[in-house]
Amino acid sequence: MAEGSNPFEPVATPSRFCGGIFIGFNILEHTIVPGHRVLDDDEVETVLSKYNIEKEKLSKIRMTDPTIKEISANPGDIIEITRTSETAGESLFYRLAIE
Repeated sequence: MAEGSNPFEPVATPSRFCGGIFIGFNILEHTIVPGHRVLDDDEVETVLSKYNIEKEKLSKIRMTDPTIKEISANPGDIIEITRTSETAGESLFYRLAIE
């Protein structure tokens, strides 16, 4: 049995909490969680100009989202979310982190 596959056995990795509940693994490594990363200032400018949109007009993602906490984002950061599917391939989405 792989480490951490038994829910009653402690894992060797640091404790992880999601909404106050111990989950015991890095949420970003879960198979159903798409990739998340904070864009740097140059990337933000590129994305905003490419889509001709203001930062505040982007879809929002709350700071309470477990993935946002895991990547140590701050309010006002732009988050790039990379989703993959068999039919669409790879798709990029952008969200503004808010309180």
